[in-house]
Amino acid sequence: MGLMSKLLGGNSRNREDYVELDVDDFSGDAPEARIQIRLAEINDKSDVVDIKDAVYDGDVVIADITRHSTTDRTMEHIADELRQVANEVGGDIVQKADDQIIITPSSVGIAREKL
Repeated sequence: MGLMSKLLGGNSRNREDYVELDVDDFSGDAPEARIQIRLAEINDKSDVVDIKDAVYDGDVVIADITRHSTTDRTMEHIADELRQVANEVGGDIVQKADDQIIITPSSVGIAREKL
């Protein structure tokens, strides 16, 4: 049983929500992170602006695209825009199944093989 299964119980792959951890449970002062993981939801084209800004600022974005079909013309346009951003910053972009797109800045690559 994996760590996430132990924390979340059952099969963590089918879970759509996140477990909020209490910051008080962690001791010590953590240094300020240079790169943050940002979560986004793409409902329409206007949501792409915030994602692009975050990637230009050097953050990793995991975008939920479940509201769109991967064959949807709007989704194709959005994916093209995000590919262009990844290319401009020297980053990386992948689509995970039919529900997420992950975009990274230049200092972060995405492995194509699973652990």
